[in-house]
Amino acid sequence: MVQEFVNTGLPAFILGPCGIESEKLVLTTADFVDGLRRKYSGRAVFLFKSSFLKDNRTSEGSWAGPGLEEGLRILEKAGREFDLPLITDIHAADQAGPAAEVCDMLQIPAFLCRQTSLLEAAGQTGVPVNVKKGQFMAPENMKGAVDKLRSAGCPSVFLTERGSFFGYGDLVVDMRSLTVMNGFCDGVIMDLTHSLQKPGAAGRFTGGDRTFALQMARAAAAWGIRGMFVEVHPNPAEALSDSAVMLDFKDAEIVLEGALNHWEGAS
Repeated sequence: MVQEFVNTGLPAFILGPCGIESEKLVLTTADFVDGLRRKYSGRAVFLFKSSFLKDNRTSEGSWAGPGLEEGLRILEKAGREFDLPLITDIHAADQAGPAAEVCDMLQIPAFLCRQTSLLEAAGQTGVPVNVKKGQFMAPENMKGAVDKLRSAGCPSVFLTERGSFFGYGDLVVDMRSLTVMNGFCDGVIMDLTHSLQKPGAAGRFTGGDRTFALQMARAAAAWGIRGMFVEVHPNPAEALSDSAVMLDFKDAEIVLEGALNHWEGAS
């Protein structure tokens, strides 16, 4: 199913909760994503993403997820029940193989985008890989990550824009990076919710401002990108990670519809 994302010209939406908080949450959100896929069939491609491990947290003792084995079990169940292609993050080379057995695509977190052993292990699995651009990276320097993956045999490499550090506690998106990175990968994805973070701005937690999500989605779609990454949750205020920027189901669909209208208007 992931080949639909790789091979078609349709816009792609990667949706799901930031972390696997519970099996119930994952199945509830996967059901929502499946409903969107049915409603917007022929207009967009949908993939489900969530993380079995949140390994980059602001504070000691923060919730980190169920771990590799239990997380992959839950993801596999969601993919099977709703026939959705799956994506998850990996943080270490030895996670690549097990994750690729369950997921249709692997994702490399932004802070690990230069990690050679991780990129090579992901590329050797034979599944497509999405690399999130580090908040500290110039877009043209992401070519190194692409080259490492392709040298390892990766069939398709996607890059995700998630904002760049703007001072100590904020991020800003330079839209020019979407065009720059598109010149040397198989497609650029806009990480809508993470780009609205304010790292460390909430003291022991990462803050953010989701109120800009709709405008950011419209702008990125009109600019021209391959897909959009949007973290969704039935009740973001209660989320165990990224509660400040995740979208609830109602707002997520409003953002999706707005992005699609600009995508289709630009094509």
